[in-house]
Amino acid sequence: MNYIIDVNSSIPAYIQLYQFFRDDIVQGVYPYKTKLPSKRVTCSETNLSIITVEHAYDLLIQEGYIESKERSGYFVIFKPNIGFASYSSTEHLHKSNLATTNGLGDLSFPFSTLAKSMRKVLNDLDENILERSDNWGCYELRKNISLYLARSRGIHATPEQIVIGAGSEYLYGLITTLFGRDKKIAIETPSYKQIEHVYSSLEIDFEKLTLGNDGIISSLLWNCDADILHVSPYRSFPSGVSASASKKHEYLTWAETNNHYIIEDDFESEFSVSKKPEDTLFSMTKFNNVIYLNTFSKTISPALRAGYMVLPEQLVPIFQERLGFHSCTVPTYIQYLVAELIANGAFERHINRVRRQKRLTNK
Repeated sequence: MNYIIDVNSSIPAYIQLYQFFRDDIVQGVYPYKTKLPSKRVTCSETNLSIITVEHAYDLLIQEGYIESKERSGYFVIFKPNIGFASYSSTEHLHKSNLATTNGLGDLSFPFSTLAKSMRKVLNDLDENILERSDNWGCYELRKNISLYLARSRGIHATPEQIVIGAGSEYLYGLITTLFGRDKKIAIETPSYKQIEHVYSSLEIDFEKLTLGNDGIISSLLWNCDADILHVSPYRSFPSGVSASASKKHEYLTWAETNNHYIIEDDFESEFSVSKKPEDTLFSMTKFNNVIYLNTFSKTISPALRAGYMVLPEQLVPIFQERLGFHSCTVPTYIQYLVAELIANGAFERHINRVRRQKRLTNK
């Protein structure tokens, strides 16, 4: 082990250690079923405290890279599938896993904070609030989303890669127009009903791939003939299934192997109870083949009807050519309101508050 922890870094030591182990596991330095060094050995070789090392190991467990065996230690369970995995009945989605999206109840966005930001936007912009925004959305909002994604989700994208739209359904339509209606899309089943409704209404050929306990069943994924894979790696609705680390890498391998694209529908992932934000497929890919989608429906309010997608760099000019003429479907005022909530920190404070509360509830 040759892990050098940068004590001057803004990244916490336990996250640095987690990233070192994660990368080595993915690259095969610690293959499937390999035992990781004990916590005490890791402490000795990295000069970290036992608590810091425990936090890193806990994250690896939560993310599905390792498991803890009592009195035996920590063992790698990450097993990258490279295609045509054999079918296993244990991959079936158990009905007990089916879940509805958790209501936030009193954890909804504070109205007083929302009202204060509304007044500020009106005062600051005055009559400019009546002006039409750029076709891709107000630059101020796209810039603030870009900064937020970089510091909170590990997604590094320029404002020019971000497109604002009135919710996921509208963005699904843009994506199908971008790729063309001759492309076949694979979707999870069960999945958010609007996904199927949108593709059906646009007469898009799509294939349903059954979910197992950690994502789409491998044999179905590798035998489908789709050009695009539409997935919700974090808590797919209504099943509640989250893709494991192995499954996320399998999705990316499928796309890379076939020179295809993935639509990553990342609804509600900000409210994960993990000690770190969920790794996104967009941040994990090395091949610029993931389109990232998210909305502010759960994090702020469904009444805003505001969402966004992040395009891979090579799709930006194609999108501009084919769809750049589309006017933004989110009112200018709403866009500047969301931009203000991100800029003043209220958006992330709310997310952190909800995550803390959910951790306490789940204890």
